[in-house]
This record gives sequence, structure tokens and C-alpha cells, in this order.
Amino acid sequence: MDKYLLIAACICFIFSFLQSSCNAASYNVVRFGARADGRTDSSQAFTRAWRAACASWSSSTVYIPKGTFMTRPVVFSGPCRNRILFQNNGKLVAPPNYQDMGYSGFWILFTKVNRLTVRGGTIDARGSRFWACRRSGSRCPPGVRSITFMWSNNVLVSGLKSLYSQLIHVAVSRCNNIIFQHMNIIAPSRSPNTDGFIIQSSTGVTIRNSLIKTGDDCIAIGPGSKNVWIEKIACGPGHGISIGSLGNSFNEAGVQNVTVSNVVFTKTQNGVRIKSWARDSKSYATNVEFRNIIMIAVDNPIIIDQIYCPSNRCPRETSGVEVSNVRYSNIRGTSTTPEAVKFQCSVSNPCRGIRMRHIRLTTPNRVTTSTCENVHGSASGILVPRSCF
Repeated sequence: MDKYLLIAACICFIFSFLQSSCNAASYNVVRFGARADGRTDSSQAFTRAWRAACASWSSSTVYIPKGTFMTRPVVFSGPCRNRILFQNNGKLVAPPNYQDMGYSGFWILFTKVNRLTVRGGTIDARGSRFWACRRSGSRCPPGVRSITFMWSNNVLVSGLKSLYSQLIHVAVSRCNNIIFQHMNIIAPSRSPNTDGFIIQSSTGVTIRNSLIKTGDDCIAIGPGSKNVWIEKIACGPGHGISIGSLGNSFNEAGVQNVTVSNVVFTKTQNGVRIKSWARDSKSYATNVEFRNIIMIAVDNPIIIDQIYCPSNRCPRETSGVEVSNVRYSNIRGTSTTPEAVKFQCSVSNPCRGIRMRHIRLTTPNRVTTSTCENVHGSASGILVPRSCF
């Protein structure tokens, strides 16, 4: 190409980029009536700013400046005309009275939105009074999830801090191609049902480079999830990373193509777990890999539990969930219990294709063991405890 034509092409490209940047519209929630005093309900102002951005023909930004904004449950719905950046430089807090969150089940909901970026900021659900209500046995509202994504595609969430969720911090349902990175999720170890992430009926979910401290699962991968990638996570306290529970209903979708890599579990109840109900089901978990993992004082580092049956609601039944092609490699650290590896698989559907390679899990001053029930697999490399296959 002639050098002058090349220069002209570059100039045109730069001009087009600058023009698209200049055309990007910004909608500051304060201009729509939000107040950064931490007391005034800014829900309607947030909704108005979102609607304006959603209706724009050019790429748009919903901008939350520094300060503390209180909101009740708020819905950001699409479809929108163009991509949206939800830029949060401030802090969103829930009402001080948990009763004001109502019965919708969510606090911040993004639904039917494509090409969305959520960047920065802190959300604080002020869950402590709600947890106290639940512990007291009093009649309490059902509680809300802090931030939920439903029926949305091509989403990036980066740099968000979620504090003290009433229930689940981040919920993903019926989404495609969604990435979470540089997340900080924090709740006390004794806060009930405060899972870090719950994923279900979604494809192409990535969670990476994040810290999760909570009172339930750091990450729970539910029915209908596939192509899930989890890496560089610090988990603990919490209940570990779980697939399941699966098989709660007969015609339930399964889980496939899950990779969990480069994770550190610290003082968690479980490490990597697959869990299913002890009842008939067409569900499954297949093509799962757990690799390059460190366990620090974990109660149950490696576990498959297919006899889950709380409150004895499935007596004399066995799990119909098929667990197959699960690989464990390069997992090391300490277990607080001697039984560091436990495979309790179904009598009617034994676990198949379980492979273990280079496992070294020890218990201070005790010999670690492994348990196998109804499982078929293979092992290679250094194995502590010894394989029970």
C-alpha cells in the first residue's frame, strides 16, 4: 500500500474512534435526582438515568460519582439500543431497615441487557440485621440477592466490591458470555446462605482474579451451566466451590465443561465438591477439571457427595445424577480431618472416569485417608493419601 494511502487510512481510523468517543453519552445519576447522602432513596433517579442511557442511539455511560447512595430494589432492564457502561465510583447501600427490601428476591437486577460493562464501586446490602432475624426464628422476609444478571449476553463485571449480602452476593441465570474479574466479596463466616456466586442455566461464565469470603459456597455451579471457567480465586472462609446440588428434580439440566484452576482455599468447610440429591434424576456432571489448587486447613478438601438428603426427604432412594470424566491434578495442602478425599457415589449410578494425578494432602500429626464408594477411576503420580480406586 502506498505510504500516503496508509497514513490516510490511519487518520480516518483515529477520527472515527474519536468521533465515536465524543458521541458516547454520559448520564450522571445526580442529574436525575440521586443524592449522595446515604439516606435519600435514589432508586427512581437510578432508573431514570438507566432508561435514558438505554434509549440512546450511541454508546452510553450511566455514571455514579463518589459518595454514598441509598437505593431500594432497582431494575435495569433492556433490550437497549447500544452498549452501556455502568461506571460506579461511589458506594450503593441498602435501606437500614431490611423490611424495606420487600419480597422481590433481588436488590440490583440487570435483565435482558446485551453488551454491558459494570465497572468499579461498592455495594453494601447491610445484611447483619436480616441474618439476626433468621437466627432468632422470627418471621422474616425471604431476603434478597445483592446483584443479579438474567437473560443477558456479553457482559463484563470488573472491580466490584460486594459487602454483607442478605443472601447470595452475585446470581447469574440464563446468561451467555459473562465475565467477572477483580471482584471482592465479603460476608462473615457465620452469615447464612451468603454464597459468593450462584450460576445456573448459563453458558460461557468466567470468574477470575477475585477474593471471596463468605458464609456459604464461594461459588456454586447449578443446573444447566456449561463452559464455566474459574481461575485465580482466593476462597475462605466459606463452603468452597461446589457443583450442585444437582438432581433436585427429575428432568433437571446437567452441568458440563467446568474448569477450576489456581485456587487457594483457606479454612473452608469444603474444597472442591460435587453434590447431588439422593433421588432419581436425569441430571449429570461431566467434563470437570480441578487443577493447581492449594488447600489450607480445609475440612473436606476433595469430595463427591451423592447422598445429599436434608431432613430425610428422600429415604431409601439413590441419586440418578451421572458423574463422569472428573479430573483432579496438582492439588496440595492440609486437611483438618484425616479423610482428605471422599467419594460417596450413587449405587444406581456409580461415578465413572474419575482421574487423580499428583495429590498431596496431609493432616497435622495424623495419617490422611481416602474413601471410595461406587466409583471407577484411575490414579497416577504422587498420591497422598493413597488412592482408594
